[in-house]
Amino acid sequence: MIRVLLAEDMRMVRGALVALLNLEDDLKVVAELERGDQILSAAREHRPDVAIIDIDLPGMDGLTAAGLLHERLPECRALILTSLGRPGTLRRAMAAHVAGFLLKDAPPGELAQAVRRVVAGQRVVDPQLALAAWGGSESPLTSRETEVLQLAAQGMEPQEIAAHLRLSVGTVRNYLTTAVTKLNARNRVDAIRIARETGWLL
Repeated sequence: MIRVLLAEDMRMVRGALVALLNLEDDLKVVAELERGDQILSAAREHRPDVAIIDIDLPGMDGLTAAGLLHERLPECRALILTSLGRPGTLRRAMAAHVAGFLLKDAPPGELAQAVRRVVAGQRVVDPQLALAAWGGSESPLTSRETEVLQLAAQGMEPQEIAAHLRLSVGTVRNYLTTAVTKLNARNRVDAIRIARETGWLL
């Protein structure tokens, strides 16, 4: 029996996925969560073989949670399920060592098959997205610039970002200015839009 943890914040979608997976004779959902920051502790408690994780979760985004799983509980393989079919998002998922990346609009039967393939040690990636990612460009932003821009995208002002990251306000402003310049954006809002459209930000 393949043990599955499912993290999806939309209750109706989560319920439908749990029902779908539990219809399979060889799959069993042992934990269902709505927050990303619950994933690691739940995985330690229930010891799933596979964690199906939505990218856009409250508390902690799915890719960060997948990276933590790989680092601290490598026997649990992560399968990202998302509506964000962007090449940059797939590249970030690969960097987080996820075993699979499936779009939410894939046919229902593909999810159970993807779980089985991931458990068998294979990597499962939506073929069209893989092709797009192969030809896509890498983010010009450093990890710190990305982090600062991500917090700005969540509505934080430079003072809040500085306090959150324990940096000076001036340093945060410099990171934001550099990000705007690197992305050839008009301003911070435009930089966030560009970075999101290319999949460099969630």
